[in-house]
Amino acid sequence: MWSCTECGWRSTKWSGRCGECQAWGTITEARPAQIGRAAGRAPLRVVKPGGPAIPIAEVDATAARARPTGLDELDRVLGGGLVPGAVVLLAGEPGVGKSTLLLEAGALAAGSSPVLYVTGEESAAQVRLRAERIGAISRQLFLAAETDLGAVLGHVQAVRPALLIVDSVQTIGVAEADGVPGGVTQVREVAAALTALAKQQALTTVLVGHVTKDGSVAGPRTLEHIVDVVLHFDGDSHGQLRTVRAVKNRFGPTDEIGCFELGEFGLTGLPDPSGLFLSERREPVPGTCVTVTMEGRRPLVAEVQTLVCDSTSELARRVTSGLDASRVGMVVAVLQRRAGITVGRQDVYAATVGGMRLTEPSADLAVALALASGKANVSLAGELVAIGEVGLAGEIRRVNAVQRRIAEAERLGFRRAIVPPGSGCLPPGGSAPALAPGTMMEVWEAADIRTAIALALGH
Repeated sequence: MWSCTECGWRSTKWSGRCGECQAWGTITEARPAQIGRAAGRAPLRVVKPGGPAIPIAEVDATAARARPTGLDELDRVLGGGLVPGAVVLLAGEPGVGKSTLLLEAGALAAGSSPVLYVTGEESAAQVRLRAERIGAISRQLFLAAETDLGAVLGHVQAVRPALLIVDSVQTIGVAEADGVPGGVTQVREVAAALTALAKQQALTTVLVGHVTKDGSVAGPRTLEHIVDVVLHFDGDSHGQLRTVRAVKNRFGPTDEIGCFELGEFGLTGLPDPSGLFLSERREPVPGTCVTVTMEGRRPLVAEVQTLVCDSTSELARRVTSGLDASRVGMVVAVLQRRAGITVGRQDVYAATVGGMRLTEPSADLAVALALASGKANVSLAGELVAIGEVGLAGEIRRVNAVQRRIAEAERLGFRRAIVPPGSGCLPPGGSAPALAPGTMMEVWEAADIRTAIALALGH
């Protein structure tokens, strides 16, 4: 048998490319799997159940209630806190702050019950130095530097913790499995064993995972299916902002985001991070526009900056940072075809402020207005926000929660907004512009991109 070291896909013959994840050079020889006989199979064995089945209305759900970790931003993403018996996988790039986040959470949780922190990448002394620096010292927080699964289970039996943190799952090995620690087989066996332990003892377990070059969780794809919660810890290595997103969550929402600021003394929660995504200049500058994006149920005000300049080469460049390059290219094409703004032979640079990643389509209108402003070298009003999705026909489509976005923009001092028609921001029968209900925001409705540009640039 031949197996893929990235996703675990198996085949009876070797190939240069994996048939599942399409990775090159990852097919290695593996031990043949034990295949049962297709014919003559013995009848299924009936096993006495551990207890009788009871009606769902009579099931006691008290033991499965989420318990807060003490970090409000992390609890927001988890859906209230950590659930007893849950297995959480926290993935992120090296140096982003995963160990610091879990060390702070472990120290706060250790105030009421024992917490076991197992490190396979550092020594106990190194973890102690970090804990002193960030103030995560607790008598109930136990440290163990182990790389063998059997030793980890021995520490769990001795300490009897309520929370187990394993940093990281790729460094723990099991002698009974093939391969080296971090391989597909080893990671699968370690994750399955720790998950079974968590379910049997109602032990909350947090696993730290590495990521690949494209940002996905390293190891077999089954790793994400085994665990209950998958969190991604992101952040720009040159900035201080860190965000936690839930990709999978069996106990809470998957559309929330937690914001932290990484400083000298650890991570600090940011309950109001909107100000980080705005520039600090006082005068409007051509090529910039502000929008309001929704991260879960939280509106965040972010600024889009663009630069349009003559190209020094025959092939014009399209460079983005914090924005989807394909959507920016689509907006550029719509501007050229539907609004007559030609930038085909010019370089286009588009970026966000503060390391914010805008993936929601509602930022399309802000990108379009910023490009139009940069092309015309005319600045937009400093108190203007633009919200809406731009279609290929040049129309501006509605997005959700427009009223909540406008309320957040007004709280930060903005006074004008361009929104799609039918967003419910204008009184019935009213004409634009008009004040949004319950706010002092002057709202304009634009049905197409040409109208939005005329409203924003004043002509």
